[in-house]
Amino acid sequence: MSSNHTTIAKYQHYINGAFVGSLSSGGYIDVLDPCTEEVIAVVPRGGQKEADAAIDAAVAAQHEWSLLPSVVRANYLKAMANVIRENRVMLAETLAREQAKVKGLAQVEIDVTAEYYDYYAGFARAYEGEIIQSDRPGEQIFLHKLPIGVVVGICPWNFPFFVMARKVAPSLLTGNTIVVKVSEEAPLTCLAFTKLLDKVNLPKGVLNVVCGYGSEIGEALTNNKNVGIISLTGSVDSGHKVMAAAAKNITKVSLELGGKAPAIVCRDADMEVAVKAIVASRIIYSGQVCNCAERVYVEEAVYDEFLEKLTAAMKAVKVGNASNDSDIDMSAQINRKQLDKINGMVERAQSAGAKIVTGGKKSTAFGKGYFYEPTIIVDVKQDAEIMQKEVFGPVLPVMKVKDFDEALKHANDSEYGLTSAVYTRDINKMLRATKELKFGEVYFNRENFEAIQGFHAGWRKSGIGGADGKHGLEEYLQTKTVYIQQTV
Repeated sequence: MSSNHTTIAKYQHYINGAFVGSLSSGGYIDVLDPCTEEVIAVVPRGGQKEADAAIDAAVAAQHEWSLLPSVVRANYLKAMANVIRENRVMLAETLAREQAKVKGLAQVEIDVTAEYYDYYAGFARAYEGEIIQSDRPGEQIFLHKLPIGVVVGICPWNFPFFVMARKVAPSLLTGNTIVVKVSEEAPLTCLAFTKLLDKVNLPKGVLNVVCGYGSEIGEALTNNKNVGIISLTGSVDSGHKVMAAAAKNITKVSLELGGKAPAIVCRDADMEVAVKAIVASRIIYSGQVCNCAERVYVEEAVYDEFLEKLTAAMKAVKVGNASNDSDIDMSAQINRKQLDKINGMVERAQSAGAKIVTGGKKSTAFGKGYFYEPTIIVDVKQDAEIMQKEVFGPVLPVMKVKDFDEALKHANDSEYGLTSAVYTRDINKMLRATKELKFGEVYFNRENFEAIQGFHAGWRKSGIGGADGKHGLEEYLQTKTVYIQQTV
């Protein structure tokens, strides 16, 4: 932490409709620009006191909030969407600088977030219960869908603003109140949004936003007995900790965790489409996206052609400072820890016999910053760390396989199960992959990027539950069955 914070922005928690400094005397956390390593702001280091205050506020507000008609709650979501659009450039600039996210992608995240609030506002008149046939004369059975209560939403650093909306929009629409813990690595855009909420006139306590380390305020939030559901987007390790904490109070969890997405390139694939989509999927936000292609299996008949085209495309990737440069494809990693993790995995792959085709090391082209070169690795083995563990960087291991059967076998050989991709013109292969790939999402002949009306859900260690669409809404509802017997 820096000792002199007089010339940089200082943010606060947003609790019960007010801005709150450090209650736990934890001080502040430096937020760095990943491209320059400069401190650009400080945020409060929250702990037990802030967690309790935020949850207490959410508990106090929840009953009255749940009694409002859903269309009234939806109007607040629409107001949030409008505020985001009115401040879209400022929010995108903040996001680009705190994360090293290229300007175009940062603006897309802001704009899609506004759409997300509008999308879920549209469910106000759409989600519903059921009337069930009874076995008894004169009885009516009703199935009601009701809010769970207080939500704790724990957000990641890679898509912080969008994922915040992923948790806030369905929670509030269904009558829950929420406490959001933003990532200490990229908290500024989410906290800047809280400064705009006075224009929304949201009732106090309905939405609370706090900051700090997972081991401190995150642990305090997840251990609180008044929480109805914990929604986490993060690592598998974080998922383990949340589940352990939730077990104490039998709290519901919804988890989106890591991924190790396979991409299968078949002999009949359109090579131009496959290369373009896989590169786009790998370098989006410098490879720091859980649903991106993390490993590629190529049928031997087209392996050489694909690798040649892929190498040319990866070498053509433009890297630069996300805040200053416009015509770039990717930028820096989020922090030094992430940079060192990527570099270590690549070095261990080389030591085990893998070959670097392009890239393969930290970039010193910019003097400072956490930059890593776009990288292709070949001669890798299926059981190698680089093929089994999530890299979360611009590194792409490529393996030659005999045929589609072998590709499917290797693709499923993973502890993860978030997304997958197949490049083929053969409808029979599409049908087989649809049925046989053990992943929550399968993309054919396109980049790995989900739709807000779909359902983003991982299998195996990639998560429990999911987000988006009507099924994402169900995560924040619980069922009450009512039996009414007619009396004479």
